[in-house]
Amino acid sequence: MGMPEFGRFCSIAMGSASELEYHLLLTRDLKRIKPKDYEELAQRTTEVKRMLAALIQKLNADR
Repeated sequence: MGMPEFGRFCSIAMGSASELEYHLLLTRDLKRIKPKDYEELAQRTTEVKRMLAALIQKLNADR
């Protein structure tokens, strides 16, 4: 996998993480998940998005 493909993969992963955030919110609002579990999962998702954002920024800077 080349760098352009890897960058595209990271962008797709960021979109998937954003979609996960939405699904977590929906699940919480429908009371299908415990608030404590929601908080933990939302925090982990946010951390993954931060890491992806930093990686994407680094990849773009190296172009």
